[in-house]
Amino acid sequence: MITEIKNAIRPLAELPDSEISELTGIATIKKYPFKSHFIKAGQIPTEFGIVINGLFRYIYISEEGKEFTKVFMPEKSFISSYTAMISGTTSFFFIEAIEDSEVLVIPYHNWQKLNSHNSKWNLLLEKLLEKGYAAKEKREREFLLLDAESRYRIFLEEFPTLENRVKQHMIASYLGITPIALSRIKKK
Repeated sequence: MITEIKNAIRPLAELPDSEISELTGIATIKKYPFKSHFIKAGQIPTEFGIVINGLFRYIYISEEGKEFTKVFMPEKSFISSYTAMISGTTSFFFIEAIEDSEVLVIPYHNWQKLNSHNSKWNLLLEKLLEKGYAAKEKREREFLLLDAESRYRIFLEEFPTLENRVKQHMIASYLGITPIALSRIKKK
């Protein structure tokens, strides 16, 4: 398990082996089959994770059943309904495995204990939150300022392998368009 943890964390923050081994005491590796959920809307999250392999998406589902894909989370991504977890409230979205996946899962209360004994873990949390905030700000800017065709080009640049891993209706949902509109864009 130590190798998987190192591989998951090292791209995010350069921490020494001795500190990474501390994490093995509180973390577990869990498997999430295709279509299973790391978190469901309405649940109060108590853990977060780092995707070791596989692929997830965050989705909102309207009362009418329409899906809105917020983001795709491939390998080495931090997954959590973070705001709900730290505030002890229910999540508004689902985190769904869209491939068979493995996640390094860390219970939040254990993380807090670990962090209270060694503040260097704040470096990892800071890097994870910075990465998430930057991605959120970029995505909002794209939705506000760019048309669907431009958003699709950016999707292909950012996630060059995802088009073959993700169903077209999910990509359309991520882009904020219908699958028919996505087909038209791809034909151009």
